[in-house]
Amino acid sequence: MENNKKYLFDDPKNVKRLLNGFYVCCIVLLLLDFVIHRHTYHSWEELWGFYPLYGFVGCVVLVFVAKWMRTFLMRDEDYYDKLENPDIKPDNQVTKGDHNVDA
Repeated sequence: MENNKKYLFDDPKNVKRLLNGFYVCCIVLLLLDFVIHRHTYHSWEELWGFYPLYGFVGCVVLVFVAKWMRTFLMRDEDYYDKLENPDIKPDNQVTKGDHNVDA
């Protein structure tokens, strides 16, 4: 039985519309920076486009920190299987029992 149901984002036109909506929202928010008075605490907050730039740099830094953390936090694909069943060797062969030679 095949699932022929089409979802909203299966159509590339809908994805393009959504992205265009996001772009329009970003441009409007950036243009509002000219007309909305902000109560700033630091002089660098008065720079035009400071908050979009700050957000972008923050996201880029977050991605690089996550990539660095991945080097020491990443576990093998079968990490939890090994914890639940210590009889499984790293190459997924069972050492005890007479069944399941290869998992």
